[in-house]
Amino acid sequence: MPNAYFTPATFRFLRALDRNNSREWFAAHKADYERHVREPFLALIADMQAPLAKISPHYRADPRKNGGSLFRIYRDTRFSNNKLPYKPWQGSRFFHERRHEIPAPSFYLHIQPGDCFAGGGMWHPEPDALKRIRDFIADNPAAWKKATRSKPFREHFAFWGESLSRPPRGFDPGHELIDDLKRKDFACGENFDEALACSAELLPWTVATFKRVAPMIDYLCAAQELEF
Repeated sequence: MPNAYFTPATFRFLRALDRNNSREWFAAHKADYERHVREPFLALIADMQAPLAKISPHYRADPRKNGGSLFRIYRDTRFSNNKLPYKPWQGSRFFHERRHEIPAPSFYLHIQPGDCFAGGGMWHPEPDALKRIRDFIADNPAAWKKATRSKPFREHFAFWGESLSRPPRGFDPGHELIDDLKRKDFACGENFDEALACSAELLPWTVATFKRVAPMIDYLCAAQELEF
């Protein structure tokens, strides 16, 4: 039987963190963070290992406390105008085994009051990786349409991110997929509510979501010459 991981206390903590985003407050409530956010998320990541391996043997659900799938709650404020020290959300990425060698798409799960979602892709790919994606779509339009125009994809996912206002340099403005070629981000997902997040259905729902987005992840891997 699937487990429930998160509870209303998870969302109470994240809302309170959003209101009281300071090191002093977090230090006083760190036990609540561990109990209601971090530990259940790590348990979910551990339980994702087997189903994710069936989707792709090259992807990893890494439940380590540091350096694994779970993002740090601490914000990097060095180059940001926003100096708040903590993220009022918790996210995890399920990454390709070769991510340190080659830019690779990821599966993603995000828990935040009012904005929970799951999906995948490549967010803000570097110029070389972005050029490879665009070249691959221009040369392989049928496979891209199969991956992103299927009924399950259209019924569940929306693309996120920014697009160019004009066609990218070197690409045919009349290409049938010019709107896709203009994208700066190749990521999509589906939102879910707190009731699902706090239910035993979260894990099977996330697995089903990753299965639906897998054809696009597979395509993006091919664009980067990665195994899927």
